[in-house]
Amino acid sequence: MTSKSAHSERVPAERLPVARVCVDVPLAHLDRPFDYLVAAADDEAAQAGVRVKVRFAGQLVTGFLLERIESSPHAGKLAYLDKVVSPERVLDPEVARLARAVADRYAGNLYDVLRLAVPPRHARVEAQTTPDPKPDLSDMEDPAGSAAPTVESPGPGAAEPGVAGAAEPGVAGAAEPGVAGAAEPGVAGAAEPDAARAEAAQAVGSGAGSEAAADSGDSGAGVGLAAVLPAGKGLPAAGGWDSYTAGPAFLRALEDGRGVRAVWGALPGEDWATRIAEAAAATVRAGLGAVIVVADARDLERVDRALGAVLGDGLHVALNAALGPAERYRRFLAASRHRVPVVAGTRAAMWAPVAKLGLVVIWDDGDDLHAEPRAPYPHAREVLLTRARLADCAAMVAGYARTGEAQLLLETGWAKEIAASRDVLRNRVPAIAPTGDDPQLARDPGAATARLPSLAWQAARQALQAETPVLVQVPRRGYLPSVACAECRTPARCPHCSGPLSLAGARDVPTCRWCGRAAADYSCPACHGRRLRASVTGAKRTAEELGRAFPEVPVRTSGRDEILGTVPAGPSLVVATPGAEPGAEGGYGAVLLLDTWALLTRSDLRAAEETMRRWFNASALARPAKQGGKVVVVADGSLATVQALIRWDPAWFATRELAERRELGFPPAARMASLTGLPAAVAELLGAAKLPDSAEVLGPVPADDEQERMLVRTNRSQAAAMAAALHEAAAVRSAKKSALPVRIEIDPATIF
Repeated sequence: MTSKSAHSERVPAERLPVARVCVDVPLAHLDRPFDYLVAAADDEAAQAGVRVKVRFAGQLVTGFLLERIESSPHAGKLAYLDKVVSPERVLDPEVARLARAVADRYAGNLYDVLRLAVPPRHARVEAQTTPDPKPDLSDMEDPAGSAAPTVESPGPGAAEPGVAGAAEPGVAGAAEPGVAGAAEPGVAGAAEPDAARAEAAQAVGSGAGSEAAADSGDSGAGVGLAAVLPAGKGLPAAGGWDSYTAGPAFLRALEDGRGVRAVWGALPGEDWATRIAEAAAATVRAGLGAVIVVADARDLERVDRALGAVLGDGLHVALNAALGPAERYRRFLAASRHRVPVVAGTRAAMWAPVAKLGLVVIWDDGDDLHAEPRAPYPHAREVLLTRARLADCAAMVAGYARTGEAQLLLETGWAKEIAASRDVLRNRVPAIAPTGDDPQLARDPGAATARLPSLAWQAARQALQAETPVLVQVPRRGYLPSVACAECRTPARCPHCSGPLSLAGARDVPTCRWCGRAAADYSCPACHGRRLRASVTGAKRTAEELGRAFPEVPVRTSGRDEILGTVPAGPSLVVATPGAEPGAEGGYGAVLLLDTWALLTRSDLRAAEETMRRWFNASALARPAKQGGKVVVVADGSLATVQALIRWDPAWFATRELAERRELGFPPAARMASLTGLPAAVAELLGAAKLPDSAEVLGPVPADDEQERMLVRTNRSQAAAMAAALHEAAAVRSAKKSALPVRIEIDPATIF
């Protein structure tokens, strides 16, 4: 530790003696960089992107050094950096610009976003290898000079004396750049250059982009990436991208380094991980890098294998929190030191520091795992689209189904569609049949109420006789998640807390899902009956029933406790919850979608969209109809979601869904903010917010823990103004030392 005498003898660095630091202070009114002096002894280590420790309000806090400048606008005396934690430059300038833009979009603090973007330091891993040499400081771009929308910060003297966390004397608050480029991707009337607007209206193969834009994220390492791709590696396979109308043009555009934007609807049975790897290879051949984000570790494993097969060894890393802190940080360093051109991973990989970024990809953007549960609660899709806009690079939103947000990108011309023709689709799609239409009801009158109608039984039996596996999707896990009185059908409730009772097995006693107490002597309060019946059947009970119906066939389950990767091609029954469906060698002979009411009747804005996504993902695992593949959905064939599935037309459903939301003023057609807290705190925040004229305040509605929730709705053109107003209001409350917190979420995943 540096002694006091050494501190007193410090002199400023001769060149660029002022460091602009983002300090780890969770107060909204201090969400701005602060200026510190760089001692001559720290001149070499104190580069943009390193971790530092500084004195702030009498405390030693951590921070990130954003840039070095010649002088500070602060007229007073500046304090010195207390310590450079490590010379490792973990915060890339491109990521710093992105973090500022994301913080402004979600009404959050910059350091909260940086905490998501940069993993915790692992000193032993850093010491194992020597960082690559970085360029001279004068070659670095200014991370604070982004075109991202920002909230104007108060001056250096704005912090009140005596306020906890107030800036100490000698620490200057750096002024932020002005508001520019605030429009979002997919926003009507977005503030894009005229040339970009013109090119956005062209076909996928003629997208915008330039070498200069690709070079903007480079920090000196990782040049000449095309030279390291082995000869013959990464070329697209026949029957892959050429099955799609605009597929080959998309790959050519990536090879040319153009910033094309696309929404890709994958065909049933598509090896989507290999197609994404081929797109990444085309990007690498252009001398650029790629970032690929998937929802979970199982999808990441598929992408990891595909990248290894397509690119070869040593050209990509896979980031996953399950790796452990040491291995995850080691792989992060490989990306931050620009030793690999491609980074794939789960949600956290959206921040991966890739040199000369040329492509960002998100697979299955409707999966709720893409939503960050930590403040400021960004969504991976929105972060990647913002990153593509700032870096002027290519972007691809991909999946079997299509979200309203992806449809909005198409309707505004920000992206173009990659889809197969109907002739190609007919050769790849399985035969899909509902059980609730008139012909089925005429043959089987009980199909309207039966959990497994005769059509589903016949499809399963035929697939098993053909020596193929059968997939059964059940929305609820467990055995009997909900039970009721067998005599009067009154829902069974816990006598202690009134929570719902459930059964974990055939021989188990009912237990409460809230307090966990057993109710062995349960008696119905209405009729005093003691027998129970199933209200909702889970995956385990379904597997038990199917095992009795097909005693010679092995039954496997895949769910939260154990998720299967793949199943062999022989006859078997696989009972899985949504998202846990394993692949099958050669595809499933039949896919049964049961208990559809549990998905369709949820009180959620995205209930229909989420139902369609889960059905499409499961149905895509079936064999084509020409090979005997069949999908049976236990639902009324007149429903829009069922019609979209039967025709395999996610575009039609997304267009319909977006039109309804636009008419009702729901996201993504409008922008919404959710404010949750105690009534007094929410009222104080709204009272301090200078909302735009178009803003509409809805609520309050009850929330958990005696809190309430208010919604603020505005049109998309005023989205940046609404976020800025809410952030300013949060800053006013923090400056006043308001003790009651308010959770601010922009476009929350759940509105109802």
